[in-house]
Amino acid sequence: MVTKPRVILADDHSLVLEGLAKLVEEDCDLVGKVEDGRALLQAAQKLEPDVIVLDISMPKLNGLDAGRQLKKLFPTIKLIFLTMHADPLYAKEAFQIGASGFLLKRSAASELMLAIHAVMKGQFYVTPAIAKDFLGTFSQEMSFPHTETDLLTPRQREVLQLIAEGHTNKEIATILNVSAKTIEFHRTQIIRELNLHSTAELTRYAIVHGLVSPE
Repeated sequence: MVTKPRVILADDHSLVLEGLAKLVEEDCDLVGKVEDGRALLQAAQKLEPDVIVLDISMPKLNGLDAGRQLKKLFPTIKLIFLTMHADPLYAKEAFQIGASGFLLKRSAASELMLAIHAVMKGQFYVTPAIAKDFLGTFSQEMSFPHTETDLLTPRQREVLQLIAEGHTNKEIATILNVSAKTIEFHRTQIIRELNLHSTAELTRYAIVHGLVSPE
C-alpha cells in the first residue's frame, strides 16, 4: 500500500482552509489545519508532516518567515506556497528559502494535487501562470539581490510584523516569550536600522515589503 503524504494546511481564512482540505483529503493524510504562522510552527513540530501548503500573508508570522524557520527545523520538509501574489519576486524569495512549490490560489483546484505529487517525487513545481516571468528573473539575475528587509535579523522581522499588526510591546513579548524590555530594544534597533520614526511608518514599511497584508 502506498503511504499517503502527511499534509498540513496553513491559511488565515477558514473558508480557504476548508476548500483546500476538500482538494487534498482523498489522496493525502491531512494531519492539521492552522490559521497563523506561529500555530504552523507548533503544529509542524508536533505532527511532523511531509508537506506544508502555506499562504504568504498570515498573521503573527508571515509564510516566508515561517518557512525559513521550518526549513531550519526540518530540512527535508516540502513547502508549497499557495498565494494570491502573482509577482514572480515572491516566488523567487520562496524558492530562496527552500520552497518546493509555488502556485496561485485561483488555480489551486486544478494544480494543488499536481504540485503535491511533484514535490513528493523530489521535483519542483511553479504554476504556469507565472513560470515564464519567474524563469526570466533568473536569466536576468542569477544572484539574489539584497532587499531592505535583509538589514533586519529574523527576530527583528518577527517583531516588525507584530508591531504592524497592531500588537503592543507587552502582547509581542507574550507571543515571543520574552520580556517587554527585549521587545522595546528590538523596536529601537528596527527604527534605527530603517530610519523610521513612528508606528505608522513601520506599518507602512511592513506592508510595502510584504511582511503583512494590507487587508
